[in-house]
Amino acid sequence: MYQLDHPWLLALLPLPLMIWWLLPAHHETSASVRLPFFDQVASAVGITPTSGSVIARRSWPQLIAEALAWCLIVLALTRPQFVEPPIEKVEPQRDLMLALDLSQSMDTRDFRAPDGTTHPRVDAVRSVVADFVAKRPGDRIGLIAFGDAPYPLVPFTMDHRTVQAMIAETLPGMAGPRTALGDTIGLAIKMFENTTVPEKVLIVLTDGNDTASKMPPAKAADIAKQKGVVIHTVGIGDPAATGEEKLDTTALQKIASDTGGRYFFGGDQSQLAAIYDELDKITPEDQKNLSWRPRIELFHWPLGAAIAVLAPYYCAAAAGGLLRRSAA
Repeated sequence: MYQLDHPWLLALLPLPLMIWWLLPAHHETSASVRLPFFDQVASAVGITPTSGSVIARRSWPQLIAEALAWCLIVLALTRPQFVEPPIEKVEPQRDLMLALDLSQSMDTRDFRAPDGTTHPRVDAVRSVVADFVAKRPGDRIGLIAFGDAPYPLVPFTMDHRTVQAMIAETLPGMAGPRTALGDTIGLAIKMFENTTVPEKVLIVLTDGNDTASKMPPAKAADIAKQKGVVIHTVGIGDPAATGEEKLDTTALQKIASDTGGRYFFGGDQSQLAAIYDELDKITPEDQKNLSWRPRIELFHWPLGAAIAVLAPYYCAAAAGGLLRRSAA
């Protein structure tokens, strides 16, 4: 649509009429031919001399041209614009970081599928986590794989197809046989430092206890709390196991509670899917819609029209004056 950015300037339209009505005409005394016998000449022709002035009158073409040009100049001052249709942008207000334990124990075939068959833990994780990513179209999602050390697979992005592709390519043992949970939380905190969104959520899935971190998980959770990062922990595997494969539920519960998150345990694929459904509910999509309407300035059109109206008239008047002087 078309609009005037400063419509109040239209009040200037009657300004020339007000000046003409309120201000007196300009008077100027000019030299004239003096005749010592002026009275006799006037008496001879039968007129009585009076004092007066000659007022130059505008012609109708000049009056019309100047009035139209003034209206166009005032229109240009109001800054006419063409406002284009609104452009909307959806800006995510939450960043989700997924941290997946890919230690060698993720290859253990003890995860029961809904049909009763057993599958490796990593297969169930790939399926459930990829489905969770598909449900979050409005969030930026990042991905970390950890084992002996954490590795950032995908930085925060809205390209969820890339995230799903990386999840599908994960393999047990690709990050090493051990588990570095504390270092993983530390890496996630570092990646969150470059984001400006108000909500930062880390979802950690692991099937073992921390045996490889340089930073204790409790210390990493304390730093995450200070940085405003909420950590949800998901444990899978066997809590009754020993050694590397033992699931440290106490540590996972403490990490979650200290940062305002929740701890979940998934014993099979159905439970794991239910956990991620619950995570989808407690971290609903949070988006901010930004909208703006591009504007195209049009003031140069009425300004150019005003020049086009005045220029021919004054050029013609100047040419007429030259012709009269040359004829004289």
